[in-house]
Amino acid sequence: MTTPDPRSLLYRQITPEEALTVTRETLKSCDDGELYMQFIASETFAFDDGRLKTADYSRDAGFGLRGLSGEMTGFAHANEISLNAIRRAGETLQLLDPAKGQAAPPPRPTNRHLYTDLSPLDAIPFADKVALLETIDAAARARDPRVVQVSASLSASWSVIEIVRADGFTAGDVRPLVRLNIGIVVEQNGRRETGSFGIGGRRLYDDLFLPETWNRGIDVALNQALVNLDSVAAPAGECQVLLGPGWPGVLLHEAVGHGLEGDFNRKGTSAFSGRIGDRVGAPGVTVVDDGTMLGVGGQGRRGSLSIDDEGTPTQENVLIEDGILKGYMQDRLNARLMGVPATGNGRRESYAHAPMPRMTNTFMRAGNDNPDELLSRMKSGIFAKSFGGGQVDIVSGKFVFSCTEAYKVENGKLGAPIKGATLIGDGPTVLTRVVGIGNDLALDEGVGVCGKGGQGVPAGVGQPTLLVAGLTVGGTG
Repeated sequence: MTTPDPRSLLYRQITPEEALTVTRETLKSCDDGELYMQFIASETFAFDDGRLKTADYSRDAGFGLRGLSGEMTGFAHANEISLNAIRRAGETLQLLDPAKGQAAPPPRPTNRHLYTDLSPLDAIPFADKVALLETIDAAARARDPRVVQVSASLSASWSVIEIVRADGFTAGDVRPLVRLNIGIVVEQNGRRETGSFGIGGRRLYDDLFLPETWNRGIDVALNQALVNLDSVAAPAGECQVLLGPGWPGVLLHEAVGHGLEGDFNRKGTSAFSGRIGDRVGAPGVTVVDDGTMLGVGGQGRRGSLSIDDEGTPTQENVLIEDGILKGYMQDRLNARLMGVPATGNGRRESYAHAPMPRMTNTFMRAGNDNPDELLSRMKSGIFAKSFGGGQVDIVSGKFVFSCTEAYKVENGKLGAPIKGATLIGDGPTVLTRVVGIGNDLALDEGVGVCGKGGQGVPAGVGQPTLLVAGLTVGGTG
């Protein structure tokens, strides 16, 4: 049995030759641009209160046509991939000023594939997916009598894209994405607390169905909930903060990473604008965005892409090296206007959105410090092991993040768990206050979603244990 070509899902009412012809017609007076075609299938199963609450499945296909002339962008999209629909979309581009310069060169080609072309939706039967969530629910409730509620969800998507340019360049990608989430509520003496766990990436469901995977997820979520049962009110004021490895890198992503994206820096609205070559962080602070990273089974991590949504191959981009600002993340538009190469960071949520510079997997590299030694340095402060929601001003980097699991630290030892702690500060300042960088770099388990300009895209974060000399902690104690 032969596997159908995924591209056939895009070329049902149009041929590849026709797609190239109509792209040349509609973009002939533009500096740059592309026809972006996409097919996407997705599913979500949610198990709550001991029963299956949601079983959603969807399929969608469409295109986005974008033309660029100078700083001007024309963009139109439709959920029908046909010659007539693309030509109608091309009428929007007639409003652009005619290109005055030479057309931008195409991205460099690549045959790299960071993940499987197979669809996670088709590999496992519906009944087995429901059975997994039932098993997780029963196992979590059996772990501890204090468990009063369990929620578990399983989701996946499979996306086929093709990018066609007027200069004849074409590039395609087939992108799987899976995710498992577990939430647990415990109750003791009338007090309720929650814990959560999530895992996923650009791969098939296979490892999510392994007992060692979902049992670990139950243990992590349950432990977090039970720890919070014993938590006391968080202290308030400025103090030393020890940030745990892995998911706490979301603070770096939000408070620093967005400020290193090309559009904000071209417009001069970022705290890092015009500072290439300047010291922006403490010695040892090296921040990287890398869309080529592999995870479980050698498959792509959640934020990884073989090519970005403009056809540029992703790459490792060193943004800050040993505290010195080295560069920004670029899509094609901002790279062209700033006179620098595109870095493989042009991303979009779907065919209905124009691309913009976005992060992929963003993390701080490991240092040489032993995490236990960093803890021993602290006279008084808090250890923030995990974060929940937060708010960030992208331009200034000012943030407020809530801790979902945190502890007091007294005389170099962990004390009581605390509840209601929020970290308040700004990313550029925090970078200069890093006084210890652990040797334990960890990346998140694959659940990050990055929001910008009304678009959400999968992203990865990470960091080693970090000791920050001073952060404002908002609390109730």
